[in-house]
Formats: sequence, C-alpha cells, structure tokens
Amino acid sequence: MTQEEAKARILSLRAEIRHHAELYYQKDAPEISDFEYDALFRELEELEAAHPEFDDPASPTHRVGGAVLDKFEKVTHSVPMGSLTDVFSYEELDEYLAKIDAILPGAFYSVEPKIDGLSVALTYERGKLVRGATRGDGFVGEDVTGNIRTIRSIPLTLPEPLDITVRGEVYMPRAVFEELNRLQESEGLPLFANPRNAAAGSLRQLDPKIAAARRLDIMVFNLQAGALYVDGHTPETHTETLDRLEELGFHVLPHRKRLSGAEAINAHVAALGEMRDTLSFDMDGAVIKLDRFDHRKRIGEGTGRPKWAVAFKYPPEEKETDLLDITIQVGRTGVLTPTAELTPVRLAGTTVSRATLHNIGFIRERDIRIGDRVVVRKAGEIIPEIVRRASGAASDAPPYEMPAFCPSCGEPVIQDGDGDGAAVRCVNPGCPAQKARGIIHYASKGCMDIEGLGPQVIGLLLKANLISDFTDLYRLRREDVANLDRMGDTSAGNLLAAIEKSKEAGLERLLCALGIRQVGEVAAAAIARKFGTLEKVREASFESFAEVPDIGEVTASNLIGFFSNPENAARIDALIALGVKTEAVREVAGDTLAGLTFVLTGTLPTMTREEATEKIRAAGGKVSSSVSKKTSYVVAGEEAGSKLTKARELGVQILDEDGLTALLEHGVGQASDTHA
Repeated sequence: MTQEEAKARILSLRAEIRHHAELYYQKDAPEISDFEYDALFRELEELEAAHPEFDDPASPTHRVGGAVLDKFEKVTHSVPMGSLTDVFSYEELDEYLAKIDAILPGAFYSVEPKIDGLSVALTYERGKLVRGATRGDGFVGEDVTGNIRTIRSIPLTLPEPLDITVRGEVYMPRAVFEELNRLQESEGLPLFANPRNAAAGSLRQLDPKIAAARRLDIMVFNLQAGALYVDGHTPETHTETLDRLEELGFHVLPHRKRLSGAEAINAHVAALGEMRDTLSFDMDGAVIKLDRFDHRKRIGEGTGRPKWAVAFKYPPEEKETDLLDITIQVGRTGVLTPTAELTPVRLAGTTVSRATLHNIGFIRERDIRIGDRVVVRKAGEIIPEIVRRASGAASDAPPYEMPAFCPSCGEPVIQDGDGDGAAVRCVNPGCPAQKARGIIHYASKGCMDIEGLGPQVIGLLLKANLISDFTDLYRLRREDVANLDRMGDTSAGNLLAAIEKSKEAGLERLLCALGIRQVGEVAAAAIARKFGTLEKVREASFESFAEVPDIGEVTASNLIGFFSNPENAARIDALIALGVKTEAVREVAGDTLAGLTFVLTGTLPTMTREEATEKIRAAGGKVSSSVSKKTSYVVAGEEAGSKLTKARELGVQILDEDGLTALLEHGVGQASDTHA
C-alpha cells in the first residue's frame, strides 16, 4: 500500500467508524455488529501505527486512552461553573415560583432531570475538542481531556467549525456500574458505593486506559460560552440551545419539558421522580430554570449561584420488599450483628438484597419478623436500612431472638450489658469468622492498605490453610498463592508486592490494623503522635494513655488489656520479626491545627481525601466523618453533598482546597469562608 493509499484508507476508516459510533452511541440504531466494528477499529489502529505522519487527535483511536499522567493540570474557568440553590419540598418550590411569577407572570421554565454525576466543561475550537475540565470549586478545575476523549458519546469533532464551551454531567450507566462492581468483587477489591462515586473516580484516573474501560457517558445540559451558529443567529431560549446542541451531535438531557405554571411544573417534577427506577442513569433531583435568556438577566444572579434556577431534591427513596430471613454476621471483635436478607430491590442507584438490623433492640422496636413486608431506604444514600414494617404486612412468625451460640464457631455467646441495645458477642479467640474479619480489617484501606487483598482472596487463603491470622500474610510464598483459584503467577506476584509494601505503613496504620476495640484511624494517629514507637506504646500506662487527645478511659482500658494479652503480644513480636515497621512515619508539621476538627466532602482539585486527611492530622488537627456544632471547618470540593448543606445550616466555616492549604501553612486567620 502506497503512502497515498494508506492516507485515503485511514481517512475512509475514520469516517466510517465515526458514522457507526454515532449510530450506536447517539442514535441507538447500530447497522453493523460489534465484531465488524472492532475489525474496522483494529485496521485503523494498525494503519495509524504504520503511518504516524497521518496522526490526528480527533481520530476515533484516541478514545482508548493516551499516556499516563503524573497529575492533572489546573484549569481556570473563563465562566465560573456555579451550583444551584436546593429546594426540598413542593411548598418551597411553589414559594420560589411565586416570587418569579410576581416579576415575570406566565414565564416558561425548562424542567429537567438532575443527573447524579460529575460536572465538566468541554471546550471546542474551530469545531475540535481541545479541553475537558472538571468543575472543581467552580472557578478552578482539573484538565481531564485525556479521560474525556474516552467517552464515546462526546464528539471529538463538530460538524461545524464552532468555538464553544458546553457543560455536561459525566455519569456511569447503571448497567456498567453493576458490571464493574461484579468485577471488583470477583477480584477481591472494594466495591463502589454508587454510580456517582464510580464515575468521579474513573474520570480522575491518571491512566486514560482505565477511564476508557469504565465506559462513562455524558449528558450535556448547557451552553457555557460561544456562538452556536456560524451565521451569527443567537438563541433566545435554553430549549433552543439544547435542541441545537443535539443537532451538533451531543447527548442532551432527556425527559425535559418547557412548562409554565406551578401545577404543571410540580406534575413534571413528580413524574421525573416516579421514573427514576426506569432510567439508565441515576438522578438526584430535578432542575427548574427559566427558559428565556432575557428573563434570566432580569432575575439576575445571587452570590455564587443563579436566582433564575433551583434544584428540587427528592426525599430519600423508600421501597417495599419482603424480609426473607435474618442472618447473623460475626464481626472482627466478635459482635453478632443481625442482617436482613431481602428480595432484591432497586434503591438509590444500586440493587439492595441485604440491610443491617443493628441489634435486637432495633428489631424489637420495629417489631420486625421474618416474612414481613418491609420498607427500606439508604441512610445517607449509602447504607441500606429497614425503616419500618409495611402497613398491614405482618407475618405470623414468632418474634426474632438472637442466637445463644456463635453461628461461626458454635461457642456460647455473651451479652455485653443490660437492655435490648447491648451487644451480643462471641468471645472465642479461635472463631473463624473473627479471624477472617480481623484479616480483612488489617488489610483494609484505612489500615495497612494492602491492594488486592479483599474478602474473597482472604477467604481463599484461609480455606487453603495458607494463613490463620494476619501475621501469616508475611510468610506467604508466591507459588502457593499462584495455585489458588483465579490467581496465577502475575496476580500472586502483585499481591505479595502489596503485602511487602505494607511493612512500611508505619505505626499509625499498624495500631489501627491490630483491631484494638475503639482504636480507629483518629485514635491511632493520636497515639502514634504521642509515643512515636510501638515499643513505647506497649510500655505505656493507663494514665499515659488517658492523657492522649481522643482517648478516654474506656479506650485506655482496651489498650492496656490488648497489650497485656499473651496472644496479642506474640502476634506483635511476630510482626516485628517479619520486618513490619513499628515507628511513626507521618511527618509532624507541628501543632498548627491543634484543637481543630475538620470534615471533608466532595472531590478536591489536587488532593485525595486521604492526602488531605494525612496533612491535617500531621498538623495536629482532627478529621471527622460528620458535621456538628463542634466542627471547626468543612473542606468542600467539587460536587460536595449534604455535609456542605449541613455546614451552612450550622454556620460552620467552609473552605476550599486553597483555604485548607493556607491554614496548613499559616494557621488560623489565613483562610476565609469560600463557599458562602
């Protein structure tokens, strides 16, 4: 094939592949099979590799991911990407509409689903995609162009040479999310909590090939800047803008309606809420925005958010399902937790088949019995829980009672205290379930962070008698691990490398990993900061433990009891002999943030939550998971959720990443509230 013939074939293949991709991804009307499409794609890849002189950034092959990045570059948005004011009831929505109607009687609104994903801005120059950026704090985001290019529903080239920036919501389709979690589970990796978290994590991968494999999608909902027509015509309404963007090849918001009047608007908001289960994407509300641009100008902008639009937030989704059984989970500390086994039901973006019942007091308070029809929801949109028994749906089953013997080892259980809320516990140190949970805890992200060592792999290791507790992890041989089901030599090598790396985790993580009752990440960090080495921790008295911030008398007693136990002492000696580091490794920057409590929410531009947590703790601060009146600062990143709302309600000062950095460097008084 001559150079000219190669060029002609490359151009022909690109056009053909774009045509079929548009039919598949945008019109849902494929004309060829996946096999035929893949064959065309492979031919193009081979020709482009043989003829790099014909490379084109807009080629379909660039969607599969480019070079791995060290970090994302910051992007300053030419037009700030603000957020919307929330309303939480139809009464609040009616009040908002009445205020607008007093100024603009009979005004029309665009009523749209609010996709639960990650906001991005896509910039085109002369019709070519040149940049994709995350929302960030609204003013500065991250350049994720490499990952944006992997989203097949985003046109790399527009049919017209336009200079525009559009705003959209990147999301993970529900079917893709379910498949991803099945894969995570099969590989022993942590499951994603919901499609939004999965989408956010995928879009921020430094390796675009990982993002490409996650099969993200996008809905475009706004023209942020630029002209949509080469002849100078300017759209007068938001609806016309979206129609035009659809003509240009973008996926735009479905199920939107142009409506006037509170009754019609409320009806469509309710209809959108009813169809949530039937959609391919998650939605966390409905958006109601004035349709005419001149109307928007008249109503104006507020502080960081427009006055011409609001977001309606639906109450937590509740569903009815059948309680098939109550099973018992034995935790790493021996506590027996009743778990509801349910007929699977779709709830807040995932399929739920189990829900915690906490303890016998929770069950008796709601009079929950096996065979009942129950109402379930997700606490905080994450943890499934039973709210109540469905009306008139009681079964004839007797009241549930906690077992007298551990379902894992068969030994008698004890109750920690009096009353229905007291924990029922197995105290057999050889209990298999406790061993498994203890090793899972040891390897978890907040402890020794051993990548690839999830519950399934730990189960395989225990079943093969390769380990009996976490110290045995450091004695594993590659050939033994490679012989396990679904492992192989490469996976075994990766796992042993991760286990070896965990030896350097340091005292903070090790103390958390040992499974001492009431010693979590915060307490472990405080103890490590106080004593510095495991040797000094083992020698510490009750009084010295009780003096540590975040350590009370009960925890101090647990620490003394743990380190005086001969079996625990033997395990610690074994870890030391096997080379596990027992000194504190966090760099202590001083007490700049001493006495301050922080809550992190959303995605920060340049730091992960783990990195931000490390820096805060190193400077003497505390990091909490919930907002209260005792919270000193909430650090809010992109797509911050209910924690940000609660912080505003309580008057807690809110910082972005730059504000946190200023605090870390200079202390209190150098950062101002950045999310008023």
